[in-house]
Amino acid sequence: MFEALATIPAEELSLRHARCRALLAELAPEASGLLVFARTAIYYLSGTLGMGCLWLPREGAPLLLLRKGEERAALEAPGIRAARYKSYKDLPGLAAKAGAPFGEVLAVDMGGLTWQLGQMLVSRLSAQRFVSGDSVLAIAQSLKSEWELKILRVCGERHHLALHDVMPRLIKPGLSERDVAHTAWAVFYELGHQGVMRMSAFGEEIFLGHVSAGDSGNYPSSFNGPVGVRGEHPAVPLMGYAGKVWSKGEPLTLDIGFQLEGYHTDKTQMFWGGPAASVPAEAQAAHDFCIDVQTWAAESLKPGALVSDIWAHCLEWSKKAGFYDGFMGLGANKVPFLGHGIGLAIDGYPAIAKGFDRPVERGMVLALEPKQGIPGLGMVGVENTFEVTDDGAKCITGDAYEMLCVEA
Repeated sequence: MFEALATIPAEELSLRHARCRALLAELAPEASGLLVFARTAIYYLSGTLGMGCLWLPREGAPLLLLRKGEERAALEAPGIRAARYKSYKDLPGLAAKAGAPFGEVLAVDMGGLTWQLGQMLVSRLSAQRFVSGDSVLAIAQSLKSEWELKILRVCGERHHLALHDVMPRLIKPGLSERDVAHTAWAVFYELGHQGVMRMSAFGEEIFLGHVSAGDSGNYPSSFNGPVGVRGEHPAVPLMGYAGKVWSKGEPLTLDIGFQLEGYHTDKTQMFWGGPAASVPAEAQAAHDFCIDVQTWAAESLKPGALVSDIWAHCLEWSKKAGFYDGFMGLGANKVPFLGHGIGLAIDGYPAIAKGFDRPVERGMVLALEPKQGIPGLGMVGVENTFEVTDDGAKCITGDAYEMLCVEA
């Protein structure tokens, strides 16, 4: 007698299935279909965050194969056939019974399985050969439909409202990083953030993001991003440290994400502890450079462009402008990318980096995050989320990128 909280329209799911099949034909033509295990990918193709896998044959209807949750799947994915299984060895028989038998070769999202489970899958399905379907899923999910873009635009509006408009009224020098993080969390929840943020890279975790005051912005980091962070504890190197107080004359970096209906936007808002006149010339120049980089990169993100070219141009620009040493992180915190795709996971395809040579397409959504680490001071710079249009990338997380000055 229950009702679904929400469902993905059938035509939206059909569009996703067709996109994956087209990419299968291009990238894994020998595969008879795509077998998906990552739960966000199962959601993307079905509308339910199922525990198990989803079989998308080259032709015919997809099949949800679940260890648990058939009743919930029936509510949230009413148009998707489902069956329960206990062991991987059951999968071929269930697919055949549904009229969508496995072929000799299956494409699998190998990033969606641990080594242990992958080895188990291979041993249980000895009649099949497996090829990677990770690129198929990554590229398919990078191309957002209008249905997805509507969610992301609302997410971005709320994100900007929270960080640019509301937070400056609630924080001031003298608060600890943890106090600031908790304030941000309260504001985000009030505006509809649904509490979880997801990353696709194996072993990566994130909760809220990075809150870094002063030299915390250059604190040694093991997270794959340019902003340093002390974090809560060595076991939880995220959010902000209760023992670090944001002081006058220091930058405060809030690199924290918003999530709505499963979709994420990414944004960094910089604050300065004190009046604008107290911002050091070096810090202001570095921040302005990051804004210029973001503006140029956004204008360059047009259909047909290569993100690898955009990265190479900006890296060379940082050298010529004298910012290379701190560009995209200081010292060992430096990262070899300018941004990343974003959607159901924060770290989506493509990275704006060397080696990503597939042309940009209309409807992609990417986060641009030019940052500059300054020794002894901290981090400055920007990050915003952009939607690729025919005329370049349009920011969906606000149009004001200045460092906000907050006095005690």
